[in-house]
Amino acid sequence: MITTRPTIVCPAWYAVTLLHRPLSLAFAAAVAPVLLAGGSGEPAAPTRAAQAQSCVPHERFAVPVPDPAQIALTKYLSRRFLIAAEAAERMVDASYRAAREVGLDPLVVLAVISVESRFNPIAESVMGAKGLMQIIPKYHRDKLAEQGGEASLWEPETNILVGTQILQEYVYRRGSLEAGLQYYNGAFSDSTAQYAQKVMAERERLLGVLGPRHAATAIAMQGG
Repeated sequence: MITTRPTIVCPAWYAVTLLHRPLSLAFAAAVAPVLLAGGSGEPAAPTRAAQAQSCVPHERFAVPVPDPAQIALTKYLSRRFLIAAEAAERMVDASYRAAREVGLDPLVVLAVISVESRFNPIAESVMGAKGLMQIIPKYHRDKLAEQGGEASLWEPETNILVGTQILQEYVYRRGSLEAGLQYYNGAFSDSTAQYAQKVMAERERLLGVLGPRHAATAIAMQGG
């Protein structure tokens, strides 16, 4: 004999709304009336209480709140470098995520991009440096292999991630941000640290774009 499972429909008198209810709990509630039917061979008709428990509620998820600092930087960079707002937003977001991952100041990452490529994702130098952070592939084969190879440098997120990883390593090896920036530029023998000064001046410019509250946070992240 073929039996069919009862279809449980949420009654009109029962409505549930909650934040982030685990699916596994909702699923367990839905199948419980059938599993508890016993060995009679006939599916049990769900009671009013069982119907209430089995209803899978509509889930509401919190909408991410945009970071005001990132919004301000996106607007500024879009105007200054004449790039689409969507592209600027993508690069700012990638810079913040990469900086957070390695423990660097995101404004430093954005400043390096500004100095190196002026936010041109297809920039390429005569030395073979590519993309937003002007990475020379032959010196970073291991990192590029993890990202799918040299061609991945034309992807803004990948270029920013790899460039930020490289910069963090240089800062660690050389013992300071200034020395790490000089090494990143290949100008470690320059006693005047002109490249590092240029990057930090750009960071100050970006810092000025932010309101006092966000500027204070960025200064705290930098340690001064």
